[in-house]
Amino acid sequence: MYRVCFVCTGNICHSPMAEAVFRAHVAEAGLAHRIAVDSAGTGGWHEGDGADPRAISVLEAAGYALDHRARQFQASWFERLDLVIALDAGHLRELRALAPTPEDAAKVRLLRSHDPDARAVRDDGPDVPDPYYGSLDGFEECLELVEAASPGLLNAVRAAVKEPNP
Repeated sequence: MYRVCFVCTGNICHSPMAEAVFRAHVAEAGLAHRIAVDSAGTGGWHEGDGADPRAISVLEAAGYALDHRARQFQASWFERLDLVIALDAGHLRELRALAPTPEDAAKVRLLRSHDPDARAVRDDGPDVPDPYYGSLDGFEECLELVEAASPGLLNAVRAAVKEPNP
């Protein structure tokens, strides 16, 4: 089983959204038996909480399901994970610093690095902005960015598990 974990700050907004979207892509591709998908936060402030109601609302409106409880990413998880997907550059730096080995640090990638249009979409780099302190529009933008990167991420994961593209 190939294991992918999406990571943001508190694990109640954009990483659970990315988890839900990517899990749906994996299931649609018929790869749920080969690829496990989850999410976590760099901090434990919201541990045990459900996803932000705005995230749930935007996901449900787009047809995605999410059953989620926030949790904090632990360095010991690197051993069992194949890919750790950071939602922004700050998460990327924090996760790579937390990694016990250089090999573990190499497992951490930015989500939008899998979006071929990422530079054209945003001038400030390939981050998925944190929607927490904003309006519902920020959650909708987050969903758009996650959806744009998911096909490229799925292709990368397919290659890693040696599953050909259809």
